[in-house]
Amino acid sequence: MQVSHFKSAGRLITGQGATASLKDELLRLNIRKPFVVTDPGVYQSGALEHILCQLDKDVAVYKDIPPEPEIEVIENCLAEFNANAFDGIIAVGGGSAIDSAKVLAVAASQQGEIASLFGTDQVKGRHIPLIAIPTTAGTGSEVTNIAILSDPAEQLKKGIVSDYLLPDVAIVSPEMTLSCPKSVTAASGIDALVHAIESYLSVHANAVTDALAIKAMQLIYPALPKAYARGDNIQAREHMATGSLLAGLAFGNAGVGAVHALAYPLGGRYHLSHGLSNAVMLPHVLQWNLMASRERFTDIAAAIGLPSHGRSQQDIGQSLVDAITTLCREVEIPARLREFSIQENDIPLLAKEASKVTRLLNNNPRALSESDIERIYRAAY
Repeated sequence: MQVSHFKSAGRLITGQGATASLKDELLRLNIRKPFVVTDPGVYQSGALEHILCQLDKDVAVYKDIPPEPEIEVIENCLAEFNANAFDGIIAVGGGSAIDSAKVLAVAASQQGEIASLFGTDQVKGRHIPLIAIPTTAGTGSEVTNIAILSDPAEQLKKGIVSDYLLPDVAIVSPEMTLSCPKSVTAASGIDALVHAIESYLSVHANAVTDALAIKAMQLIYPALPKAYARGDNIQAREHMATGSLLAGLAFGNAGVGAVHALAYPLGGRYHLSHGLSNAVMLPHVLQWNLMASRERFTDIAAAIGLPSHGRSQQDIGQSLVDAITTLCREVEIPARLREFSIQENDIPLLAKEASKVTRLLNNNPRALSESDIERIYRAAY
C-alpha cells in the first residue's frame, strides 16, 4: 500500500439528532455571528428550522443559492458577508449550497478574484470557520476538499481543489433529509452511489477508501428505493445519509473518474443537476470500464448482493451494469440524454469538453480518447 494522506472535515458528528450539537460547535469555534448559506428549496421546506432554533432570532440567512451556482452567485454572497462582519459560516443544503459556502469561506479569507481559485491548490488559506450540514444524501461535499462552480463563459463546470475547503465540522443527521423531494432523493442518491463505485474503481484507491466505498454501496443500494418510495422512512434515510458520508470520504481521497468527467459538460452546457448528470452517464461508463476492472466489478456485485456462484467475472460484471441500470429506472432516472432535449449534433462538442477534464479522467481504470468519449455519449443518447 502506497503512502496516502486521508482528508476529511475536522470533526464528524452523525446520527439522528446530531444537529442538536450545533450550539456547542459554535461555542468551540468561537462563532458569535454566523452567516447561514442555503437554497430556496431548503428554506421553504422547513428543514432549516432544526438549525435556526439554535441561533439568535436575527441571524442572517442567505437563501439564494441556485442549483449549479456560478461565480456571480458567490460574489453576491461575499458582498453581503463582508458588509456585516460575520465571523463564521453554516452551510445548510445540498452540494450547491455547501460548495458555495466552502468557496465563500476561502474567498472571504484572501484577496483576489474567485476565478483565480480554480484548479488545484490555488487557495492560500482560510480563517473563517465553516460548519456543513447536508440536507441531501448526497454529494459528500461536507467532507471533501473540492467545490464545483459553473463557468457560463465556457459552459463548463470547474473545480476548486484545496484542503482549505474542508469544513471544520460536518453534521450529518438523517432528519435533515426527510423533506428532500423524490426527484432530488433519486438523483442525489445515485450520485452518492457513483462516488462509492468510482472511488472503488479509481487507480488511486487504497485499503482505507476501499473499505469506505464497499460499506457505502452496501448501505445505499438497498436503501435508495425505500427512501424514494417513502420519504418518511427514517431508517432508509439514515442508511442513505451514512452511505453518502462514507462515499464522500472514499472519493474525497481516491477520486472519481469518467462518470463525473462526462457529466461536467452536461451540467455546464445544459444545466442538468450534478446528480442527474452522473446518474444518466453511470451505466454507460460502467459498461466501458468493465473490461479493465472485472475483479473489482465482481467485488461490487458481491457488496450489493448479486449472485456469483458458477459465473464468470465477465458475466458477474455485466449483471452489475444491468442491476445499476435497473436501479436508475426504479427511481425514475431518465434513460437517455435525448430526454433532456440535448441535441445529438452537440455530442462532438460535449466530447471535446469532457476530454479536457483530465483531473478526473486520469483516475479512471480505462483510458479514454476524445473519440471514446464521443462513443459513450452516443450510447447514452
